[in-house]
Amino acid sequence: MKNLDDLLSAGVRGRRVLVRADLNVPLDGDRITDDGRVRASLPTISQLAEAGAQVVVTAHLGRPKGAPEPKYSLAPVARRLGELLGTEVALAGDLVGGSAKAAVDGLADGGVAVLENVRFDPRETSKDDAEREALAGELAALVGDGAAFVSDGFGVVHRKQASVYDIAELLPSYAGGLVLSEVEVLRTLTGDPQRPYAVVLGGSKVSDKLAVIQALLPKVDKLLIGGGMAYTFLAAQGYGIGSSLVQEDQIESTRALLAEHGDKLVLPVDVVVADRFAADADHRVVSAEAIPDGWMGLDIGPRSVGEFAAILGGAQTVFWNGPAGVFEFEAFAAGTRGVAQAIVDSDAFSVVGGGDSAAAVRSLGLPEDGFSHISTGGGASLEYLEGKDLPGVAVLEGGN
Repeated sequence: MKNLDDLLSAGVRGRRVLVRADLNVPLDGDRITDDGRVRASLPTISQLAEAGAQVVVTAHLGRPKGAPEPKYSLAPVARRLGELLGTEVALAGDLVGGSAKAAVDGLADGGVAVLENVRFDPRETSKDDAEREALAGELAALVGDGAAFVSDGFGVVHRKQASVYDIAELLPSYAGGLVLSEVEVLRTLTGDPQRPYAVVLGGSKVSDKLAVIQALLPKVDKLLIGGGMAYTFLAAQGYGIGSSLVQEDQIESTRALLAEHGDKLVLPVDVVVADRFAADADHRVVSAEAIPDGWMGLDIGPRSVGEFAAILGGAQTVFWNGPAGVFEFEAFAAGTRGVAQAIVDSDAFSVVGGGDSAAAVRSLGLPEDGFSHISTGGGASLEYLEGKDLPGVAVLEGGN
């Protein structure tokens, strides 16, 4: 697929370039609490601006219901992007209306403008092809003749949406540096990874990860299970799990996985339990086989961290997606911190699969350069590892 280097070598000075970025950052009011995705978008936007392109950025934030919602405005993101670029970044007050046209028409060579949240328009996520295509047509008209499209929002390439998929069929399209690097890393994991190959999966629900677990088990040497979904596996073994999170409808599926791949699946041997879900809850470490009634598991215990670390320390390839516990509460952060530190200390080619795992790396103060790659797209990464086609990548590979 054509990439950013191909576009830059063709020359972009004075040319409008529409960039689909992933700027879906967590907010506390209008304060960004983790700007990792903004920083990840910088290289592509900077290269285009420095080459003299008129850069028009489209992105989403949160899950608005197809209409403007002030709390999901991209205003904080545009401000932060401007700070990181060291220049003013214009924010259009709409997506394809008069404000957007004024912002785009006002761009000088090397200038950057951000269009308001693309999901304020219901056509962005519509299942109706014609509706999405209509929005894509308006975006293409906004940037005008001679424009190009750069797909750099890896976190959305698994979605068939107007600003991801349909626009790529209308404009000459290129993979941005971020999307290109993400795909290359994932191809390494799905190709012929160096062994031993260990995967760590956490998060709350087995149902969210079941397909990727089933896809990965034949390919990995060890698959380590943490987070809330570990308790469904423990329940499948017949252990009492107190009031821990459990998906009753997934117990049979997990029991079948344990029966077929028990030699590869590694579950916690001890857990940190609490009497309630709160940062200041009473807590203690117990055996995974002996969770008291009324108590809930909120983290893996120290023996589990040790066993996980031993496996990760001997691995040559590691993929990690999902925290081992409720790392947002300090009392239940040791498991996630221990798993992450073991990966940092290993010699493995290591990939952090975006989402909460990437947030944990930053919030726990771990060195980002201690990992080979930190993905910006948890859902996209998992779907790729499942073997699914990613529409936003497939359309680029089709070429336009």
